[in-house]
Amino acid sequence: MLVNYPEAAHWPIDPTRQDLVEEMRANPRGPHSDDLRKLLHRMRWTGVGKRYVVIVLEPNRRWMLGRLPGRRGAPVETFPNRIFTSLAAAEWAVFAMRWEALTGQRLDDGIPA
Repeated sequence: MLVNYPEAAHWPIDPTRQDLVEEMRANPRGPHSDDLRKLLHRMRWTGVGKRYVVIVLEPNRRWMLGRLPGRRGAPVETFPNRIFTSLAAAEWAVFAMRWEALTGQRLDDGIPA
């Protein structure tokens, strides 16, 4: 677990590591390799606010894309046009958006079912 690994929050993202992209695409819920866990940790803890998240609408049934605010207490931005009936698809969508934000490279919409 990377909770006690503060260096992972500064782990350099190598946009050529398409193997990590494919690992995430194939299994968005894990288990993940050490390098993919470091990448995910970095993605989750980069910057203050404006991070994409998955919001549960109905447990185990429906999820929506959201974005955290830039300051504590402000409302979470929601995207009602981005509803998912698969948690894997929701996780992939967030990964792809975070990847693009950090690398400038857009991933295709090959969202897992």
